[in-house]
Amino acid sequence: MTGAPELDALGRSSSWSGVRAVVAGFGVSGYAAADTLQHLGASVLVVDETPRDDPDAARPDQGWVEKVELLEVFGVEFRLGAGSTTELPDDVDVVVVSPGWRPSAPLIAAALDRGVPVWSEVELAWRVRADDAAPWLVVTGTNGKTTTVQMLEQILRAEGLNAQAVGNVGRPVVEAVMDTDDPADVLAVELSSYQLHWTHSMSAQASAVLNVAPDHLDWHGGLEHYTADKARIYERTQIACVYNVDDPTTEQLVAEADVVEGCRAIGFTLGVPGLSMLGVVDGILADRAYVTERVSTAAELGHVSDLGTNPAPHLIANALAAAALARAHGVSPRAVRDGLQAFVPDAHRIAEIAVVDDVRWVDDSKATNAHAALASLNSVPVAEGRAVWIAGGLAKGASFDDLVLEVADRLRAVVLIGVDRDVIAQALARHAPDVPVVEVEVGDTDPMDRVVEVAASFAQPGDTVLLAPGCASMDQFANYAARGDSFAAAVARWQTTS
Repeated sequence: MTGAPELDALGRSSSWSGVRAVVAGFGVSGYAAADTLQHLGASVLVVDETPRDDPDAARPDQGWVEKVELLEVFGVEFRLGAGSTTELPDDVDVVVVSPGWRPSAPLIAAALDRGVPVWSEVELAWRVRADDAAPWLVVTGTNGKTTTVQMLEQILRAEGLNAQAVGNVGRPVVEAVMDTDDPADVLAVELSSYQLHWTHSMSAQASAVLNVAPDHLDWHGGLEHYTADKARIYERTQIACVYNVDDPTTEQLVAEADVVEGCRAIGFTLGVPGLSMLGVVDGILADRAYVTERVSTAAELGHVSDLGTNPAPHLIANALAAAALARAHGVSPRAVRDGLQAFVPDAHRIAEIAVVDDVRWVDDSKATNAHAALASLNSVPVAEGRAVWIAGGLAKGASFDDLVLEVADRLRAVVLIGVDRDVIAQALARHAPDVPVVEVEVGDTDPMDRVVEVAASFAQPGDTVLLAPGCASMDQFANYAARGDSFAAAVARWQTTS
């Protein structure tokens, strides 16, 4: 330390004077962390590769320069531009790292070598929450995090609580916990594996891992390390560790977690629930976990139809997970039902954008890994037709063999895009050699017009043309939303000319 008090002794009411903090990355969470640290009295240096004079070249953040200038008024220092993040200053007490920064990044590696604590913005938020702070209901998983947290927020609000969805879903957690104008009663917190990697002391009221499947393996260095970071969410949980009965890995993570005494393991399943589980009985969402006589009875939480007409299986699973977390907080069955009825999914999540000549066109651009693409393909009503699957992008080190093995009989054809399309093409050649595959060249500035034209040539009445790439989008698009918007626009243009 540089003469500052011990970090573990510091909290919201402490003076952080003398603490030298480096904030790595100046995005949404980096701004919130730097603002909070300077407010508490710390000396703050922000490092970011974005050049001050040309931020649009590296990031689309609105008001990025204005945020830099605002914090400079309050004494925050900035080191910006190429090479600014390669060296760690000598007199540093803590590094607060933005999501996505690898442990191998020179600045982070230097901190770890020196024994300098590295925190996520989430870790900072936990340490500076108020003594009477709102409890945290936290969610992670390879897929379904945002949907589950948004469902959870709606359920909690239906109970009359001031609930806020924060974390990876949008608003930084530290911003929410420092908000004295509109303090939350309870926080629904979405956490990515990136955030969890640098989170060390959080103790949630209830926590959930929705599923674990290969993703971000290039960042984590393998599935074992990725899984271990997901498991951090269960540590020190107070009331309930929620797991997916149909994903044994999640139950094993609960069994291995060091939790607060009395914390329960609560499962959710698409089947009939056993004891201490939530599940589905004849179309009814049933709770056999939070009822007194759970050996012989269950509480009705609503109906599957509350989620819309023929909801996808993973959407039902997300609803059960959200309900399990809300019930751990003491929410009534009525609020679960009302909240789920009020829930509206975000765009680009199995969103039907057109029906032309009895062919459904569906945008699930949010399916950015193989596990999500599998769930999306399994939602296609095969009794009516098959899927023309649009896939590809940045594979992030993932394999597609298991996915193709499971869905080969559902495929009418496959249209591939992106730099890693060959990874999927090879899996299809091995396990679905009879399925037609067309690759749209990566050099196309916007491949979607060609993609839609090819997909339409294969689709038959009853089929679903499904954009579920199974890959990240940044090789050709700004983000998954831009990819989905491009697809929808191309479908609209095709409709006017076909």
